[in-house]
Amino acid sequence: SAIALRQAGNEEFRRGQYGPAAALYTRALALLEAAGEAAAEERSVLLANRAACHLKEGACRLCVADCSGALDLVPFGIKPLLRRAAAYEALERYQLAYVDYKTTLQVDCSIQAAHDGVNRMTKALLEKDGVNWRQKLPPIPTVPISAQMRWSVPSAEAPGANAPPATALQGEPDQSGAGTERAQTLKEEGNELVKKGNHKKAVEKYSESLKLRQECATYTNRALCYLTLKQYKEAVQDCTEALRLDPKNVKALYRRAQALKELKDYRSSIADIKSLLKTEPKNTAALRLLQELNRA
Repeated sequence: SAIALRQAGNEEFRRGQYGPAAALYTRALALLEAAGEAAAEERSVLLANRAACHLKEGACRLCVADCSGALDLVPFGIKPLLRRAAAYEALERYQLAYVDYKTTLQVDCSIQAAHDGVNRMTKALLEKDGVNWRQKLPPIPTVPISAQMRWSVPSAEAPGANAPPATALQGEPDQSGAGTERAQTLKEEGNELVKKGNHKKAVEKYSESLKLRQECATYTNRALCYLTLKQYKEAVQDCTEALRLDPKNVKALYRRAQALKELKDYRSSIADIKSLLKTEPKNTAALRLLQELNRA
């Protein structure tokens, strides 16, 4: 059935098998084609899920196409809006990304990923088009109250089923509000273990949290543990994931630079420190690390 295929696709996605996951979502969509309007919501979810696979693999134009299809079926869905915004951003179509991030905030003003996206796009458009950049924007759609209510009121059959995750860009496509809460609890448990010096156990907590919600701070926290445990390649991977969510994150840049230094990739390490210093020119730890790298 289409539901079984979607669940199998979600499993593949969780394992990082984005190509096979996309193929399963495609098969599910083919099964639903004959159902027409009755299956509009399920088709929208499948398209948004497949878009997540495309985004992970860097196929941004395919991601845009699937998100647009999902939004045609169910307007103002948070996940397809955020994923399309991320794809537009990667394609340097900053005006369209800005519109999608702003539209997301009309649906739910608490989504940090959308606030961060608006800030990045504002800077990019100011650099590109100057002080009059707003005049060149396409119109931003007005989100009707009914669409806002759809995302804020849980479904009667499945409590929390319609609640969007805090960051819908990454992670399993059908997370719930309860999953987001559990992710936060696991992260805090990891933080407590770090304070006690139990970095190995903290890694387990952060890993569980990331299965439920991919958050920048959780990645940088786990990267710190990996640095302490001398697992430098894993630390680099976590910082890279964090920087995909927040390209100017100071902790991610600094910790990746530390890990790269240990891996003797001095050129990449220096590049990260220089990126960090653009944001925080007087960061003493970064300046000290740069001196060490220049002597290496």
